[in-house]
Amino acid sequence: MARKIVITSGKGGVGKTTVTANLGLELARKSLRVALLDLDMGLNNLDVALHLDNRVVFDMIDAVEGKCRVRQALIQHPDEQLLYVMPSCHHAKRVITVDAVKKLVERMEESFDYILIDCPAGIETGFRRAVQCADEAIVVCTPHLSSVRDADKVLQCLNSYNMQWVGVVVNRIRGDLVASGDMLDAYEVFSLLNKPALGVLPEDDRINCTSTAVGSNNKPYAILADNLHYGHQNMYDYLSKYRGFFGRIRKNIRRNV
Repeated sequence: MARKIVITSGKGGVGKTTVTANLGLELARKSLRVALLDLDMGLNNLDVALHLDNRVVFDMIDAVEGKCRVRQALIQHPDEQLLYVMPSCHHAKRVITVDAVKKLVERMEESFDYILIDCPAGIETGFRRAVQCADEAIVVCTPHLSSVRDADKVLQCLNSYNMQWVGVVVNRIRGDLVASGDMLDAYEVFSLLNKPALGVLPEDDRINCTSTAVGSNNKPYAILADNLHYGHQNMYDYLSKYRGFFGRIRKNIRRNV
């Protein structure tokens, strides 16, 4: 039976879809069968993040409505054969109920080790639809007070869904700003949210220079996948290169660029 995990956030723009895609890739590289389910009906760009948008023939609602088999709506990643993506609706005015999605997930769970559900930000209808299809949750936030506050609201909402486990990922952290005291430390965020720390992901300048952020910096995501699958508690060290004499030079260079 698959572990069904919803990946959510209180605030948009925290990199939730990028986390979903990269985590899925790293789990598949561990010889685990992984399905990524895009329930962000408004933006639906999980297939774009993985460069699979040109392979979409059927989407989730086609599978729900019986216009195709579930297998036909799943796109296999060309490089990671154990990773599949089911895109959400790409046409306006098509709706999907909670019960319909839950039945779809139930039909998929025997075929996979993990089903990662990309959830829309916030706590509205889309959030409730995605959360009710999962047994576990990962809340993604950035080290900014507004994001932390919104993440806390999401965590409070999750308390009413009887999740088996909920963890927190701090994304887009900059070691140079943390070292200078201009950004919250990831461990401060974990303390404020008072939930298990699952992973720390650094800000990657290459995200702004490429068409996709997926695969741009695999080590932090490999650690994240290990923590999720094996129950480890390792964290990516985002501060080491900003310590000492040469670290101070790197920090000053980065802040001045």
